Amino acid sequence: MKQTLQLKLGQHLTMTPQLQQAIRLLQLSTLELQTEIQEALESNPMLEITEEAAAERRENDSNERSDGETITTTENNGGENRIETQSEDSENIDIADRAVDKQEQEIPNDLPTDSEWEDSYTDTYADSYNTVSRNNDGENLNYEQADSSSESLQDHLLWQLNLSPCSETDQAIATTIIDAIDDDGYLGTSLEELHQTLSEGNDIELDEVEAVLHRVQDFDPPGIAARDLRECMLIQLKYYDAETPWLTEAKVLLKVHFDALAKREYPLIMRRMKLAEAQMQHVIQLVQSLNPRPGGHITDSQPEYIIPDVFVKKIKGQWRVELNPDITPKIGIAFTQKWRSVITAKMPLF
Repeated sequence: MKQTLQLKLGQHLTMTPQLQQAIRLLQLSTLELQTEIQEALESNPMLEITEEAAAERRENDSNERSDGETITTTENNGGENRIETQSEDSENIDIADRAVDKQEQEIPNDLPTDSEWEDSYTDTYADSYNTVSRNNDGENLNYEQADSSSESLQDHLLWQLNLSPCSETDQAIATTIIDAIDDDGYLGTSLEELHQTLSEGNDIELDEVEAVLHRVQDFDPPGIAARDLRECMLIQLKYYDAETPWLTEAKVLLKVHFDALAKREYPLIMRRMKLAEAQMQHVIQLVQSLNPRPGGHITDSQPEYIIPDVFVKKIKGQWRVELNPDITPKIGIAFTQKWRSVITAKMPLF
C-alpha cells in the first residue's frame, strides 16, 4: 500500500473554557446574571465596577436637544453611525423653570413690618404646578411616590390598642392576639392555644380571652382578627347601616346557609330562605361586596420596582428594541495604588 498525503477541509467546534462560560452565561436570567457578577466581584479583589456606564448615561443626557428631541446613535450593518431623533414633551419642564425664576424675583428678601406671608405671596407657583401636573390632554399625571414610613398591620392594631382604655391583663391578652394575626387579617391561632400560652403563670380564663378578642375585632379595618371567612364577613356587616337593603337576609345567609353558599347551591338556599331569583341576586351582590382579606391593604413591604431587560421605542413610525445597559454592569481591573505597590514590591529590580 502506497502512503500518500491528502488535504481535507472540515469544520469542528472546540468547547474551550471561554465558550463554555459564554454558553452558561447566555442561559442566565437578569437576576441570575447580576448574582453571578456580584459573586465574581466578591471572590476576586482585582475586579471592580467601572464608571463607564455612568459616563455613557451622562453623555446621552448631554446629547438631548433643548426642543425635546433626544439624539440616539445606532450602528447599521455597514458600520456607519446613523443619528435618529426621538420626540419628547419638555414644554412642561420649561414652564416650571420659568415659573420658579419669576417667583424668586417677585418675592422680596425682607417682608415689610406687620405684614403677612400671604400679602407678598402670589399664585404664580401654584398655577405653574397645576400646569405641570396636567399633560396636553388635560389629564392628571400619576406620579408615584414611595412611602418610606409605611406601617405594618400589627403596628396599626397596636396603635389602636394604646388608645383603648383597658387593664394591664387585657392589654397583654390583646397584644398576644394581635401578634397571632396573619397578613390577611385572620387569627392564625386558636383561642385554646392562646389561652394555654397566656395562662402560664397567670390566672386567665378562656372567656376572658374571647372577650378581649371581640374588642380587637372592633378595631380597624373591619373584619380583623376573624377566625374564619364567615366570621370576617359577619363582622363587616355589623358596621352597615340598619336600613341597608337586604342586610338581614345577608346575615341569615352567612349564619345559617354558609356551607350551601360555598357550594353554590343557590336553588336550595332560595327554597329555604323563600327568596325569588332576583332577590337572591341582590343578597349575593351584598355578600360579594365584602372584603375577604381585611388586612391585605395594610402592609409594611416596600414597593419592588422591576428593571426591564429591553426598551421598546417607536421612532419615526418604526418599533425598535434596545437592551437595557443598566442590567449588566461593566467590570474592570481595580489597579489601585495599593495593588500597584504590591506589584512593584514583587518585581525584580534592575
